[in-house]
Amino acid sequence: MYRILKKCELTTNIYLMDVEAKRVAKSCQPGQFVIVRMDAEGERIPLTICDYDRERGSVTIVFQSVGAGTQMMAELKEGDSFQDFVGPLGCPSELVKETPEELKAKKILFVAGGVGAAPVYPQVKWLHERGVEADVIVGSKTKSLLILEKEMEAVAGNLYVTTDDGSYGRSGMVTQTIKDLVAEGKEYDVCIAIGPMIMMKFVCLLTKELNLPTVVSLNPIMVDGTGMCGACRVTVDGKVKFACVDGPEFDGHLVNFDEAMRRQTLYKTEEGRALLQVQEGDTHHGGCGNCG
Repeated sequence: MYRILKKCELTTNIYLMDVEAKRVAKSCQPGQFVIVRMDAEGERIPLTICDYDRERGSVTIVFQSVGAGTQMMAELKEGDSFQDFVGPLGCPSELVKETPEELKAKKILFVAGGVGAAPVYPQVKWLHERGVEADVIVGSKTKSLLILEKEMEAVAGNLYVTTDDGSYGRSGMVTQTIKDLVAEGKEYDVCIAIGPMIMMKFVCLLTKELNLPTVVSLNPIMVDGTGMCGACRVTVDGKVKFACVDGPEFDGHLVNFDEAMRRQTLYKTEEGRALLQVQEGDTHHGGCGNCG
């Protein structure tokens, strides 16, 4: 059993938990995720690792209560336990493969949208601990939905907060802030964007125009996290990939976002899954048991 050491509500329906998981904390890296399950009959829920403490043996997760499984998670209290807390899963961020000297030679921009601030934070913190300062844009629909601002401010080289409605920080979408920074003379070698699919799509459209290499994390489309259900099937550079086993990070300029978002909508219904099974054949993956 994996005990919940800390639980707090960051904002409406968005929660943070520190979970005692010594083996996961010992080996996890920024960019990876875990699968949690509350009991033997519970739903498998993939969640990106937000932070970890190797000495304490704890892993931090952040989740939004949107479905039955996450609503049940939101009812758990400090001292309660998960039956399963499996990880680390997925491939670590490409940044961890580079030396501090190589990273210091780069100008890195992170773009986080909504709950995407959670998977961005460990990467920025990891860089900061190695003397590498990165610029970070954190976007939210409105001030009340903004998360991890203080934590991000402590590790970012420069933090730019923007809200869609202009209620806090800069006004407008994250793409407008990217345009503003470039207009101000900022130059970057790589952009890492994590957030809703639609946000990542438009960030990539812009950075392609700017000739700025961009990495995206497709954790928002994962369902069971094992590659069996096929929910996170995506086309990258014309090839079939699965976010949970091949990613979650990919070259954003090569991702077919329109196909992925259409597929997300279809996958939610039995009829949609049946249609996808016919269209995709052997690459569909029907291990979820819902596809016949």
